[in-house]
Amino acid sequence: MPSLHIVLVEPEIPQNTGNVVRTCAATGAHLHLVGPMGFSIDDRKLKRAGLDYWRLLDITLYDSLSDFFSRNQGNFFYFSSKAGRTHTDPVYPDNCYLVFGKETAGLPEDLLCAHYESCVRIPMIPDNRARCLNLSNSVAVGVYEVLRQWGFPEMLCEGSLSE
Repeated sequence: MPSLHIVLVEPEIPQNTGNVVRTCAATGAHLHLVGPMGFSIDDRKLKRAGLDYWRLLDITLYDSLSDFFSRNQGNFFYFSSKAGRTHTDPVYPDNCYLVFGKETAGLPEDLLCAHYESCVRIPMIPDNRARCLNLSNSVAVGVYEVLRQWGFPEMLCEGSLSE
């Protein structure tokens, strides 16, 4: 199965990260949490939002963004409302990283400027009052676009009714 990595840089809201835990667990994506975070990893709200999916999770913690980049290499895609192309434009390769910023500020602008060709945005209405989607929703949109492009490898794509 191809490798997909989700990176949350300095997440602030435990419920959002808990929802991302569930998305990563249900899709087999590796979760990378980059500190400093706005909560403790043993936060009750984080555990509650992730439900019993923690046992299915492949997770790595980092002290800082420089710590993350020193330990990882691959194709990075930076999700930002400041990007010039949509998240459906790139062809996502195996071992790619979808990188998301903190809820209140997004990713650091110097990081976006240095890698602008790898920045993508999720389309929204042209109204400044709708600044961005919720972090966990954005992760889900990005993850499922990658998996769609890959043909949903090793995933159950049909269900059945009980009667």
